[in-house]
Amino acid sequence: MDKEKILVVDDEASIRQIVETRLKLAGYEVVTAADGQEALDKALSLSPDLIVLDIMMPRVDGFEVCREIRKTMMTPIIMLTAKGDITDRIAALELGADDYVVKPFSPRELEARIKAVLRRTHTDVAKQASLRIDKLVIDSGKRQVLKDGKKVKLTEMEFNLLELLAMNSGRAYSRSEILHQVWGYRLSQYSDTRVVDVHISRLRSKLEDDPSSPEMILTARGTGYMFAQATPVPVETPSVG
Repeated sequence: MDKEKILVVDDEASIRQIVETRLKLAGYEVVTAADGQEALDKALSLSPDLIVLDIMMPRVDGFEVCREIRKTMMTPIIMLTAKGDITDRIAALELGADDYVVKPFSPRELEARIKAVLRRTHTDVAKQASLRIDKLVIDSGKRQVLKDGKKVKLTEMEFNLLELLAMNSGRAYSRSEILHQVWGYRLSQYSDTRVVDVHISRLRSKLEDDPSSPEMILTARGTGYMFAQATPVPVETPSVG
């Protein structure tokens, strides 16, 4: 079995070395980049399974790298953000990052986040079905979503979040439960639940006819979020319009 490939991007050589060593010991293939332009070149040419991406870098910063990658690739991205800079974290998530780790960080914590994200983005295709829910067709085998017959571009974590809510329509999930089910956080582990809020906002913008008045992905007051009550119907794998 081929090793999963991780692209580590940071302009600090010491951080690249520490993370590379840790991840290689964990069994990953690791490629590094020292600035944003090198990161873009390697991301597009090497197609890594996951990208660890620092925000503050010369030439091209992490925001721009994330924005460019999301134009063509849905590869999971974990951003490295400055301690206490909430604005940067939200901006990174809104651009399409799947999660973030705050500097200074523990290499063990980063490894755990990487394992959690990769575990949630690797599914047994043979066992998955294609289901229709209202206007959507959710194909868990191909990990794609169609709305009115047209493919909707979702990141891996956006797909996982939609799948959780849609396949359990009518059930309200707290933000902590969502972090546990989708991101792999322990229920007892403190985390910034705004990761969930931003992903919900992104899903609504892509799937709802009117994101400001959602009809599918609903807010459960006092709890968290839920998919509107519906009965998933098995369908043949559709063609993309």
